[in-house]
Amino acid sequence: METLERRTGIALWRQVADQIRQSVLTGLSANERLPPEIELATRFGVNRHTVRAAIAALEKEGTVRAEQGRGTFLNERKRLSYPIGRRTRFSSGLENQAQTRSGKLLSSQTLPAPPRVSQALGLPAHTGVVQLSTLSMADGVPISAATSWFDAARFASIAGLYAETGSITASLRLLGVEDYTRKTTAVDARHASAEELDLLALSPGAIVLVTRSIDIDPAGLPVLYGESRFAADRVELLIDNSASAAAPDAP
Repeated sequence: METLERRTGIALWRQVADQIRQSVLTGLSANERLPPEIELATRFGVNRHTVRAAIAALEKEGTVRAEQGRGTFLNERKRLSYPIGRRTRFSSGLENQAQTRSGKLLSSQTLPAPPRVSQALGLPAHTGVVQLSTLSMADGVPISAATSWFDAARFASIAGLYAETGSITASLRLLGVEDYTRKTTAVDARHASAEELDLLALSPGAIVLVTRSIDIDPAGLPVLYGESRFAADRVELLIDNSASAAAPDAP
């Protein structure tokens, strides 16, 4: 019997979905049929309604598909490898893995910098910053949702430029920053929030990989502090220390 935690506050159906999802990532073959509901219910020590709720969530996010009269099958899940290195760029990092890559501006505002943002950007407390919320797609599938902050005095027009170009790199170049490099990246993982479930088209219980990063210009001045959330079942983060990591000409 698979082990479920019954006193954690995490719904049993969500734990069942998590374990099936993890099995997909660690070795079950594409198009393989899942065991019948009653067998899964016995394996996990739950009732069939719990198994049905788990499978419905996995079907919604595209991990499995139900075929009338045949059962439930695993979909082929292509997991992208996203390199994090000296030059981390969304488009060039995935150029050999996805035919199309794009960025969409969800919202923007200018506001006093929160403490963590002013510290990351080396600005006095409450300095005005431009905050962008964006969504990155690969082959039409949401890959990451990000919030990025820029010094408003230096990059006041970046929201409009990003809306036109769909690219942070192109927007910064138009503002005179020809190149920038990654200073630091911190990574952790957690369950997706309700907003992230909606943005990334995930089911409840899905995991997101969270990166917090600072990028600097050639003079060493911070140009960007960003917090990105990646769908963990679609993307793995590859720490790339090679000198050529990610060309500087993409989002």
